[in-house]
Amino acid sequence: MEFDSAGHPAPVDLSILHGLYRSLFEPVLPHLAGVDHVMVIAAGALQSLPLGMLVASPPPQITSDADYRQVDWLASHYAFSVLPSVSSIQALRQFARKPGEQKPFAGIGDPLIGNAREGAEGSSDKIARGKRTRVDVAAVFRNLVLSTKINPNAAVIVPAGENVEIADVEAIRGAPRLAETADELRAMAKALKSDANSLWLQQSATESTIKRLDLARYRTLAFATHGVMAGEIKGIGEPGLILTPPQQGSPEDDGYLSSSEIARLKLNADWVVLSACNTAAADGTPGAEGLSGLAKAFFYAGARSLLVSHWPVASEATVLLTTVMMKEYEANPGNGKAEAQRKAMLALIATPDHPEYAHPMFWAPFVVVGEGGTENWRP
Repeated sequence: MEFDSAGHPAPVDLSILHGLYRSLFEPVLPHLAGVDHVMVIAAGALQSLPLGMLVASPPPQITSDADYRQVDWLASHYAFSVLPSVSSIQALRQFARKPGEQKPFAGIGDPLIGNAREGAEGSSDKIARGKRTRVDVAAVFRNLVLSTKINPNAAVIVPAGENVEIADVEAIRGAPRLAETADELRAMAKALKSDANSLWLQQSATESTIKRLDLARYRTLAFATHGVMAGEIKGIGEPGLILTPPQQGSPEDDGYLSSSEIARLKLNADWVVLSACNTAAADGTPGAEGLSGLAKAFFYAGARSLLVSHWPVASEATVLLTTVMMKEYEANPGNGKAEAQRKAMLALIATPDHPEYAHPMFWAPFVVVGEGGTENWRP
């Protein structure tokens, strides 16, 4: 997804998406009678294409953002979840939730980074008023290179002894704050009937906190912050999540939770929500397999399903999508995670005060990876 010269998400070529629907999806329609949830095992470039944004009917002419509401998106017909491989279906269902009492939710986000005033104001009001510039729109997205707050040519990893790397905490601190993620996590906690004690925000959103917590006690985990791909910023050796940095970095806590550190966590989560950008992407190395970055690390740690994104996400739209999704999942858990996500996408498209949200840049980046059906799994 790209911006045009005015700073608006570039128009989508709907004819290509309709052509892909006819070549990829239409041939299997006879096998989908009575099916409403499709599990996808994709390869190559298809790993980066959310199938819900394929177009099932000849598309209308688009003259404004609101016209995207008239498109027959495939998400209107099916819920989708992605599986890394055929064997992963059995593996995920074998490793069902371990017995023991669990709490419903834990949320980590709104790290203390950047300028707090700028993060609190955000840019969504400017967009709503139509005063858009490329900088305004880019600032709304949870993406470090788009926001230009961190110099992509600056090294942000410094050596700390043999086989140990520590992120430059000043560079981490320079990332733009996402103050609205605190409200997002509070809304998710409320939807899942949790309370403020299940949230670790701002000064508590640290690596040390995460590594100290018994995360296996929580059925649903949510991280709302910046996601970073390997190679996205010079010097970052692996993908990860930005957290509140300490005054001085150490191997235990440098403000950057890398994929290798994530893989060493002990989880017992039905669902991990990564409300950040590019969290479905590969690890950033040439030729890397899809879903091999953060997603793979969380599965290794013990997650059974993830909500991840294929491109930089619009922060205000993401708040709405994730909160609606959690409310839907809590109200109708038997419908499964993929259906809750589908309902949230359709709600975002139809948002009355934000016609721009009908553009797939806003509603289509997230996908459910892993077991997206009901929580009562059967091998």
